[in-house]
Amino acid sequence: MALYAEDLAYVQRQGFGDFARQASPGLIALLRAAGLRNGTVLDLGCGAGVWLRELSRAGYRAIGIDASAPLVRAARRAAPAASLTVGSVYRTALPACDAVTAISEVLSYLPERGSAPALAPFFRRVARRLPRGGLFLFDLMVDDRQMSYRSWRTGRDWAVLVEVSRQPRRRTLEREIITFRRVRGGYRRRREHHRVRVTPRDEVEAALREAGFTVRASRRYGGCELPPGRMAFRARKR
Repeated sequence: MALYAEDLAYVQRQGFGDFARQASPGLIALLRAAGLRNGTVLDLGCGAGVWLRELSRAGYRAIGIDASAPLVRAARRAAPAASLTVGSVYRTALPACDAVTAISEVLSYLPERGSAPALAPFFRRVARRLPRGGLFLFDLMVDDRQMSYRSWRTGRDWAVLVEVSRQPRRRTLEREIITFRRVRGGYRRRREHHRVRVTPRDEVEAALREAGFTVRASRRYGGCELPPGRMAFRARKR
């Protein structure tokens, strides 16, 4: 089963858009501080389109890529001015742009089978699509300490249960996600298993510098603090 299939995509859209909304002012401020007051911004793993919508409202040309077709359908409704593609951020051709974003640990996710490409070659690929001074803003899971837990959340017509477990030898987090969504005749139960890699901060920074970026790291986007274990990176092409 693909990640963020229909029911989990619905839950994501209904109940988990707060981070993108809260992070948007800080992200816009970072773009403008770099002199990017307009132009094209490519969002990798665009999800339900909250950030794309804010980009469009701020006067940028927004482009989004996401592997989840249900999330891309939601993004088309949320950000009708954006250009959208269903596909892997690692295999889809990236357009030339002025800035690239990957919000909410998009680049930490591992595929269902096999392993994700190494970050250093991917960072070089991003750099090739940016002009000198272009910006690459993203966050990654860098620390998995105290990250084994269970949680749940409910909405008007859905519920989601999550169990997270550490795999220190593999440097991954395993997330078991059970959704319940109201349908005719009751509730439908669906399950997804997500794997997230944990990449130490120094490895991320070294890979970015090798790809031709200057780097700054932070625990927040402007006034929006990142969840535990995640770090934001502001990379600017030299």
